Amino acid sequence: MQFGGRVAVGLAAVVLVGCGSPAAPAPAATTTPATTTTATATATATTVRATSTLPAPPQRVVVLDPGHNGGNGTHPAEIGRPVPDGRSGTKACNTTGTATDAGYPEHAFTWDVAQRVRRALEADGVRVVLTRPDDTGVGPCVDERGRAGEAAGADAVVSIHADGAAPGGSGFHVALSDPPLHPAQGAPARELALAVRDALRTGGFTDSDYTGEQALTPRPDLAGLNHSTRPAVLVECANMRNAAEAALVSSEAGRERYAEAIAAGILTYLG
Repeated sequence: MQFGGRVAVGLAAVVLVGCGSPAAPAPAATTTPATTTTATATATATTVRATSTLPAPPQRVVVLDPGHNGGNGTHPAEIGRPVPDGRSGTKACNTTGTATDAGYPEHAFTWDVAQRVRRALEADGVRVVLTRPDDTGVGPCVDERGRAGEAAGADAVVSIHADGAAPGGSGFHVALSDPPLHPAQGAPARELALAVRDALRTGGFTDSDYTGEQALTPRPDLAGLNHSTRPAVLVECANMRNAAEAALVSSEAGRERYAEAIAAGILTYLG
C-alpha cells in the first residue's frame, strides 16, 4: 500500500509541472510508513531466525525389559549362577519363567507384548531400548537388566512379566522396589507404577485378588528393580495358571490389549 501511495504522489507532481506550476516537495509523511514497515519486517525476520534456532526438546527414552528368554531352559548352569541382588545378597542370574497349562511360555508372551509396546511408544517419538534383542537367547542376568536404565539414560524402565500363581488367583499387579535404595526408586517409581496401574484398569484389566494392595506390590527381592537408578517397575500382567487369563495372554488380541494399556501408562508418566 505504501508503494502505491508514492506512485500517486509522483504522478501528481508531474501533472503540476506540466501545467507550468512549481513542483511541490514530497510530504515527509510518505517516507515514514515505509521506514516503519521495513523496521517491523526486519524485527519479524530476526524473531523467526531466533525461534528456528532453539534446540529441540530432548528425546524421551524408555527401557523395556521382556522377562526371561527363550534359551534359558537349555542353559540351567548359566542362568542358575548367583549374581548380586542389590541388597547385599544374591539371586539366580535368571529363570525360565512360567507357562500356561497348555504350554504357552511366559518368555514368548513378554517378548510379544514388549514389541507391541515398543511400536506404540516409537510412534509417539520415544526412543525404546530392549534388554534383550530376541526370544532365542540366554539371560541377560537380572543385575544387568537392572542397570540397563542407567546405561540408556532412560526416563523410565518397565519390566514385563506374567505370573504363575495358584489357578484360583487372577488379575494384574505392579511391583516396585521397597524400601527404596535410590531416590528414583521412591516417588518417581511410585508415580510410574500408578500410571501403569491406572492405564491397565482403564484397559479393562482387574487388580490382582491374590497379592498386593490396590494392584501395587512393594518388594525387596526383585534384583532388576533393586539395581535400577532410574524409575523402574515390574508388571505381572496376568496369572498364566488361571484358565481365563491363560486364554487371554495366549491370544493376539489379548496381548495387544495389554500392550496398549502399558504403553498408555508409560506415556502418561512421561507427560
